[in-house]
Amino acid sequence: MPSLKRIKKGDTVKIIGGAKKGTTGKVVAVLTKERKVLVEGVGQIHRHLKPSTLNPRGGHKDIHVPMSIHKVALVVDDKSGKTSRVGLIKNVDGDTTRVAVQNNSKEIK
Repeated sequence: MPSLKRIKKGDTVKIIGGAKKGTTGKVVAVLTKERKVLVEGVGQIHRHLKPSTLNPRGGHKDIHVPMSIHKVALVVDDKSGKTSRVGLIKNVDGDTTRVAVQNNSKEIK
């Protein structure tokens, strides 16, 4: 099972599958146990609220719907929108570093 250290909160990703294919957005959160991500501006829906004693008027609120992590690719170059797979390499001191596979293992910040 691949590591979930490849996509992190704050990364810019491109949707590579599904109805929203081709759109880009920033990762809001990564749900590791469910293997899903929340992408800003993608997958927002209205949740209708029933009137109750705490909220007598009811109404609606916007929520994010998570999407599967395998449907996103990391954007390496913001100008061209070029994506890349992410690899992990170990440094001499034992730390792991993320690298872009399509850019000849260039380090990702």
